[in-house]
Amino acid sequence: MEYEKLLSELEKQGIDVIEMNLKGKARGYYCDDTIVIDSKIETNAEKNGTLIEEVGHVKTSSGNILGDKDIKNVKQEKIARRWGYEYIIGLTDLINAFNAGVHGRYELAEYLNVTEQFLQETIDYYKEKYGTYYELDKYYICFSPCLSIIEKNNLKWLYNPYE
Repeated sequence: MEYEKLLSELEKQGIDVIEMNLKGKARGYYCDDTIVIDSKIETNAEKNGTLIEEVGHVKTSSGNILGDKDIKNVKQEKIARRWGYEYIIGLTDLINAFNAGVHGRYELAEYLNVTEQFLQETIDYYKEKYGTYYELDKYYICFSPCLSIIEKNNLKWLYNPYE
């Protein structure tokens, strides 16, 4: 999903997004229907990953979860990230990308408008959630040893990382 489209969706939901210079390691915050994104983030793909995690907090978190010393805060961070992974890179998005002729990690990340790191974290999440593969309609989506998609009926590889 494009960054601008996500901003538009959030505006319709009454959530303001502000870009400003943040100090420290934080790249984004959410509080009271406002998301703040660090203006030093250079690419829309990086902004997308940060913004979608903060939207995950809007959808899944409650209270002040600043600080990673409290296990409850760490759990809420993980829940928000997982929500973001599924929202921005659904399993059908992976199939659609490969049906569109997208191949390779860099090309896939670019097509999905995320960083390669965000893409890998999403694949790792799906592997943790589903195991080594998941069956969806007429496809096998394999997460291990690396992302690949196979069409079941004719055993045609949509994406074979070994080619």
